[in-house]
Amino acid sequence: MRNDEYTEAAPRATRREATRRRAVIVSTPLVAVSLLATAMAAAPAAGARGTGGSGAGAPRASTVPTPSPETVDWQRCSGKGLDPRQECASIAVPLDYRAPHGKQISIGVSRIRSERPQARRGTLLLIPEGPGGSGINRPSTHGRNLPQSVRDAYDLVSFDPRGMDASTPASCGLAHEDLSFSSIRPWPEQDGSIDRSVATGKRLAENCARNGGALLRSISTINEARDIDRIRQALGERKLSAWGVSYGTYAGAVYAQLFPHRTDRWVLDSSNDPDPERVARGWTANFAIGVEDAFPDFAAWAADPENEHRFVDDPAEVRPLFLRLAERLDREPIPWPGANPAELNGDVLRQTLLSSLNSKSRFPALAQLMRAARDGSPLPVTSTPPDEALQATIAVSAATICNDVSWPGDLAEYQRKVTESRRTHPLTAGMPEGPMVCAFWKHHPAEKPVRITSDGPSNVLMIQNRRDAATPLSAGLRMRAALGDRARMVIVDAVGHGSYVSNGNACGDRAVTDYLVHGTRPDQDLSCPAE
Repeated sequence: MRNDEYTEAAPRATRREATRRRAVIVSTPLVAVSLLATAMAAAPAAGARGTGGSGAGAPRASTVPTPSPETVDWQRCSGKGLDPRQECASIAVPLDYRAPHGKQISIGVSRIRSERPQARRGTLLLIPEGPGGSGINRPSTHGRNLPQSVRDAYDLVSFDPRGMDASTPASCGLAHEDLSFSSIRPWPEQDGSIDRSVATGKRLAENCARNGGALLRSISTINEARDIDRIRQALGERKLSAWGVSYGTYAGAVYAQLFPHRTDRWVLDSSNDPDPERVARGWTANFAIGVEDAFPDFAAWAADPENEHRFVDDPAEVRPLFLRLAERLDREPIPWPGANPAELNGDVLRQTLLSSLNSKSRFPALAQLMRAARDGSPLPVTSTPPDEALQATIAVSAATICNDVSWPGDLAEYQRKVTESRRTHPLTAGMPEGPMVCAFWKHHPAEKPVRITSDGPSNVLMIQNRRDAATPLSAGLRMRAALGDRARMVIVDAVGHGSYVSNGNACGDRAVTDYLVHGTRPDQDLSCPAE
């Protein structure tokens, strides 16, 4: 069945199978850093801008069928390692919000109720990372890290965005070799040419246009915001509180722009630049900055005498060593049975760098590959997810970033920027400026991106690490500037992607917890020292 043939919520058996497949990939770093690394049941709120286009004219609220708490069929979730209290359900939402009575698709939703009902103050929505990240298991996987006071104060709720497996799933029908992030990101060839990236981008765009159907064309951040509001209505909540991480901060900011009167306590963790002219194209370009910000932490770790994974004597050795190894692996890849691609080449090493800088806990994985390339030591056993598990992730990621905003098609300009980026930021080898699938996307965005502004209640708390490869501080500060007096920002002196309950930084964690539980927000932006 093609995706555009879905007319109702997926049956429960399908949802159970989707959740089982999701359990396979929830722990892999590939999902945490996706292809890059949400509305309208009523008219847009005052202050929402840039919502014109073919999908912007929402019907009046009274004409739109909406889910209600009485119609949500909560069942125990399937999957390993989940909190036994986590419940799952599906809610129906319009495939096209311009035709609210037309085809419906399903959104998979999950929750863990407040652990102390007498202390409950509402619902905390855990907005997934991505785009292309799953949220269906977040009440269990992320909820267990939250302080008891937060788990007492809120029902923890999350969801799989439209197109993900616990929702009506999308697929571009990609071949095995195109389900590797080191392959689909626009890494230039060894000589700096973008010819390979162009061929890959065209092939992916053609596959998505041929196989994605109406569902793929409907996936966008604005529609994620609309779906979130349907979730709110299904829960019977007048307002939501939220904790969005990475792409979840952009989806959360778009929701707060369109539905400011539906937001309570809003936490944006690890934000990127919301520039409506570039959106994800700007996020990708920011990898060049973020990697340079975070790499010195890895270099210091690699030379630390107390580190059991130490493989150099001096931090200054790490950067030239990495560049030499990547260049050599471009010429002489090492066979790696079971991996995708089945070799350790220069782009796989560079992609591993991007993923590993997201957390100190991933530093050893990068160190192991560098030692293997340098010394000929064994490569690790691979844990590559099955192709089926990646189809929705990559389809949703591509569709979101391509449907949010048009990308330029001038290949000569891409080549010029790639050449310059290779010179100024060699660790990322020009990839952040390369032509992705969106440069060849077959459909124009249905709506203009939402411009994030200071219009709305002053109820946003941002938190950001100083050295973040995926969402660099300089980009987060542009989100802070866009929100103006709506927001306060906590900057944590730490490396990694994701800050709240991720770094063990008591200052940053306390600021967010105090806001979520007590509504106490810093009077002005706050800087937290390293711990």
